[in-house]
Amino acid sequence: MADAPEDRAVGTDGGKQAKSVRVVLLALMIAMMLAMLDNMIIGTAMPTIVGELGGLEHLSWVVTSYTLATAASTPLWGKIGDMYGRKGSFMASIVIFLAGSALSGMSQDMGQLIGFRALQGLGAGGLMVGVMAIIGDLIPPRERGKYQGMMAGVMALAMIGGPLVGGTITDHWGWRWAFYINLPLGAVALAAVSAVLHLPKKRSDARIDYPGALLLTLGITAIVLVTTWGGTEYAWTSARIMELSAIGVVALVGFVLWQTRAAEPIVPLHIFRSRNFTLMSVIGFITGFVMFGATLFLPLYQQAVQGASATNSGLLLLPMLGAMLVTSMVAGRVTTNTGRYKVFPVAGGVLMTVGLFLLSLMDTGTSRLASGLYMAVVGLGMGCLMQITMLVAQNSVEMKDMGVASSSTTLFRTLGSSFGVAIMGALFNHRVQDVMAEKAGALGSKVTEQSAQLDAASLAKLPEEAREAYQHAVSSGTHGAFLLGAAVGVIALIASVFVKEVPLKGTGPKADGPADGDGAAAKAAMTEPV
Repeated sequence: MADAPEDRAVGTDGGKQAKSVRVVLLALMIAMMLAMLDNMIIGTAMPTIVGELGGLEHLSWVVTSYTLATAASTPLWGKIGDMYGRKGSFMASIVIFLAGSALSGMSQDMGQLIGFRALQGLGAGGLMVGVMAIIGDLIPPRERGKYQGMMAGVMALAMIGGPLVGGTITDHWGWRWAFYINLPLGAVALAAVSAVLHLPKKRSDARIDYPGALLLTLGITAIVLVTTWGGTEYAWTSARIMELSAIGVVALVGFVLWQTRAAEPIVPLHIFRSRNFTLMSVIGFITGFVMFGATLFLPLYQQAVQGASATNSGLLLLPMLGAMLVTSMVAGRVTTNTGRYKVFPVAGGVLMTVGLFLLSLMDTGTSRLASGLYMAVVGLGMGCLMQITMLVAQNSVEMKDMGVASSSTTLFRTLGSSFGVAIMGALFNHRVQDVMAEKAGALGSKVTEQSAQLDAASLAKLPEEAREAYQHAVSSGTHGAFLLGAAVGVIALIASVFVKEVPLKGTGPKADGPADGDGAAAKAAMTEPV
């Protein structure tokens, strides 16, 4: 019989096991970096890509196809890992991601690039779920906080460095290397996982729930398209958006009903009987809502109002992302050392809400120092929430559901980001257009009739009166967006108050009892390793 994951994680059979785990963790960090870095790099390369391939009218689909494929595949990867083994499914996701990267780099037109980006997104969905689920398999909950804090740090570094790396690669090697750069990194991760990752064998005679997968994919796709197209490609009240909304609601209701009948459901509904798991899903959704909304509007505010350079857009977020990185690491260490964690979602909810309210106070006279301090407060809050939500969610289910718990938490965060960008964006655009019409009359309306977001070059060409009006409009728009974010943050704070602190199993003082408040015990599999 193989050692339980707890034993493998802490190396009770000697330093060799512990060293192997460290190698695997390095590979997991590389995989997480690939999944997070990709969209950040591509964003800065897009103008060059459009210049070579053309197809400006399809530009948004380069990102949308990736996002759709990632969101739709996330629950499937989690379930496949639970049923047939984590190692094989994770390696398959790496291979698919690398194939999509290579083909994207070889694209000859925009249609090919969109299709290959969708393939890449399919792999990315498995990367993110696989990383968190494998940590859940290898590391006992008591030790898991510090490692998941490291993963949050990797995410923050990707968000900071992505635009800078993308700009550098595009300028010196060409845009195709923005995709090719994934290949050597992915090959290292694949080799490390193949050589040293040992997890229990899993064999399942059950078939994948194809009807459930179809309904869930249809529902997620419709929702993401509504949040992506609403207010941009189509008016929120247009027939297309209404049709997609109806399709999404019907598909998801049908999915929930089907899951009660399926022999091997994609998302077992019993995991939501755990109060902690349900609360973590809510908090994860809101964290995604706030984080991606903030990363969209903060650079816009600093460029339009404070005159910052667009080329350094990643550095503009350094106070927020740096604070998030540090707090994630500290929260993970403290959780590992003490076994206690409830203080972090509560403190995170308070700090995130207060920080967003402070950001809503920014106007045309706010200094960069003040806005940086406000961002740091938000970052501290998100750092307390980012990986603690995953840790508590995993601690609330049995080992056999580790994959679906990880994928469901990731999916809620992804959907939260889609809703955050859409709703905050709609509020921002509406406010900007109103203020421009009020302060600059017909000229203001003409300036923003196509888009409420102007790049630096377009802003520089505006008459002084229109430029000043636009700065006031952006300030007003960000005020509304961040005030909404603060209101939503209150929901996360309320949810965190109701979290029940259940002892984490692990290598610290023995923690007996159920894995969550509803009696689900985390059981390590004791079968032959792969």
